[in-house]
Amino acid sequence: MNAGEIAVAAAALDDVFSDDIVVPAADGYPLAATLFLPRAKKLHAVLINSATAVPRKVYRGFAGYLARRGSAVLTYDYRGTGDSRPMAATGLNKQKSLAGFKATMADWAALDTTAAVHWMRERYRDLPFAYVGHSFGGQALGLLPNNAEIPRALLIASQAAHWKLMASPERYRVVAFMNGIGLPLARTLGYVPGWAGLGMDLPRGVFEQWRGWVMRERYLLDDATLTARENFPNFKGKLRALTITDDTWATRPAVELLCSAFTSITPEIIAISPADAGVPKIGHFGFFRSEHRDALWRGAAEWLEAEG
Repeated sequence: MNAGEIAVAAAALDDVFSDDIVVPAADGYPLAATLFLPRAKKLHAVLINSATAVPRKVYRGFAGYLARRGSAVLTYDYRGTGDSRPMAATGLNKQKSLAGFKATMADWAALDTTAAVHWMRERYRDLPFAYVGHSFGGQALGLLPNNAEIPRALLIASQAAHWKLMASPERYRVVAFMNGIGLPLARTLGYVPGWAGLGMDLPRGVFEQWRGWVMRERYLLDDATLTARENFPNFKGKLRALTITDDTWATRPAVELLCSAFTSITPEIIAISPADAGVPKIGHFGFFRSEHRDALWRGAAEWLEAEG
């Protein structure tokens, strides 16, 4: 998000309350979060779950948009990322190195996202609840032990991200980065620094598990050590998955593969092209740009707010 987009998002929040808070994960780990509340009556509750290596501030504009329409919205950073990194005991909010920090993507789902769902369901138990997952945030939905409590989920560019399902030549760049840059750095430094190309530091365990999934033919669905895969069929709510036609990571086949794991329902998969939004490109991250308020956000919000 560039400076102009941040300014637009800030202006759009003038009629919305937002508060930076801490939400405890299932094991008590403090997760940095932001709660957006409408000034008028709250009508819905929405939880936004981030993509890998994406800070919660990227979703601020979309969260504010939903709040202005009447939703209480929570965004948060997974452990070891964004403002949920461990802090040094001294040094005025100085962040510690992630070397030695223990976390995996499975932890993000089992401990962080699970707790965020519980927090929202407890706090807004009388409101219709919806889940938004971007990329990994959508993958996490199937792993949650409490996903049966979610009546409606919107997945945006969420996929079973096996490298061969990515568009070419991006698939080869990903493999080269994962094996030739990311893995050696993770083993040497104890984490993968954002300057290597991710944009955000990642804990070693997160990166290594992510890489392992990317190299598997069915991504996390092929990980026999991941017992949380058993939770996919427990989700019985409404599921809409958006696939962006120029997204080189979450291609249609990759989105379909992830959706196939939700065996108790028939997910609705909708393709969105840049032409639909009147722009030259959207890609893996562009949906959340403020320029798409009317073209893309409105329809997503209407679906999230629907009942039944």
